[in-house]
Amino acid sequence: MARYSGSLCRICRRETEKLFLKGDRCFTEKCAVERRQYPPGQHGQRRGKLSDYGVQLREKQKVRKIYGLLEKQFRNTFARAEGKKGVTGEVLLQLLEARLDNVVHRMGFAPNRNSARQLVGHGHFHVNGRKVTIPSFMVRVGDVVELKEVSRNIGIINDNFSKMEHRGVPAWLEMDFQKYSGKVLQVPAREDIQLTANEQLIVELYSK
Repeated sequence: MARYSGSLCRICRRETEKLFLKGDRCFTEKCAVERRQYPPGQHGQRRGKLSDYGVQLREKQKVRKIYGLLEKQFRNTFARAEGKKGVTGEVLLQLLEARLDNVVHRMGFAPNRNSARQLVGHGHFHVNGRKVTIPSFMVRVGDVVELKEVSRNIGIINDNFSKMEHRGVPAWLEMDFQKYSGKVLQVPAREDIQLTANEQLIVELYSK
C-alpha cells in the first residue's frame, strides 16, 4: 500500500495549524508551525485568500492527512458514511475514529497514528483475542483491543503509556493500563472526537 513518506511537519505547515502528527514534538518549541506560521514553498508567505472550493478542499485534505488515508480510501469511507443513517459528516468522523490504527493511538499505545499503523501491521495487537494486522479494521462497541504479551516491553508503547495515564483517554474508550488492554464503550459522539474540523465542508465538497 502506498504511503506518504515526506515531512509530517510540512503537512501541518500547509494547513497552518497543528495536526499533532508527530506526537510529543508537537507540544514543544521545536514544532514547525510554532517556528514558521505560513505554508511551505517559495510563495508560502504570499498566498492569497482561498475560494469557497479552496476552503472545502483544505478541510478535506486536513482531515485526510490527520488520519493518514489516501484519497481513494478517504472517498470510500465517505461513501460508506453517506449510506448510513445520521448526519453524514458526523458518521464520517465516527468511521474514521473506529479504524483500529486510530483506536490504538487514542488508547495510548502509540504517540501518533503512523506509529499505531506500524504496530498493528506488525501483528502486535489482538481484537477480542484474535490477531489483527489490518490498520483499517473497524472496531465495534464492546470490542477489546489488547497488546500481545510478548510485545509489552516495546519502549515506544511504555513511554507513551506513562504519559497517557495523566492525559487520559476519550470518554468512549476504557483502558486497563495494567493489562495493556482497552475496550470500546460506545460510538463516539461529535463532542468526544478530539478534532478541530468542520466536517460539513467535506460533505459540501463531495456533494458537488
